[in-house]
Amino acid sequence: MKEHPEAQSIVFVVDDDVSVREALKNLLQSVDLEVEAFGSAADFLKYKLPDAAACLVLDIRMPGVSGLDFQAELAKANIHIPIIFLTGHGDIPMSVRAMKAGAVEFLTKPFREQDLLDAVQVALERDRARRAQDKTVHEVRAHFEALTPREQEVIGFLTTGLMNKQIAAELGVSEVTVKVHRGNVMKKMGARSLADLLRMTDALGVRRAKP
Repeated sequence: MKEHPEAQSIVFVVDDDVSVREALKNLLQSVDLEVEAFGSAADFLKYKLPDAAACLVLDIRMPGVSGLDFQAELAKANIHIPIIFLTGHGDIPMSVRAMKAGAVEFLTKPFREQDLLDAVQVALERDRARRAQDKTVHEVRAHFEALTPREQEVIGFLTTGLMNKQIAAELGVSEVTVKVHRGNVMKKMGARSLADLLRMTDALGVRRAKP
């Protein structure tokens, strides 16, 4: 199994039927997509995921772990990969469960090739957006953790809507000191405005309850 350390995007196919697996692989490769195919969920889990946007084309009925159970396992393992389910049976309750759990699409065999290709593009775009958001949050968290404990405390009060004078009273310091801390916070966080800073704190989940 070759590795794809520099792949821009990759599609994983998991289906226990060899002929279906190969057909899907050939279809996806025909539009220049990078593809890796597996015969079982267990085989997929052994594979080291590359640092690239990805999606999973998954047969819902497989020996051992079902596609839906595997979807739940991935979520528990904090593996957030968009899933496109394939099924030979039009099972509405099953499709509802899959979509509620975040599946991109639920296609019943035989399906139109273009429907699968369209779903794959949607899934890859969703994963690109998630990865970009994760990167942004990671950078914001690094900036936040570089703040002093007092600066982090000031951010907490800023998120409640308190004015500098009120924050000074809460902290038992002068208003000038709060202004200095606030200026340092804005600079270190790379925030252009208070609204910008509040968006960052929302992303980090560090908003403080109103006093």
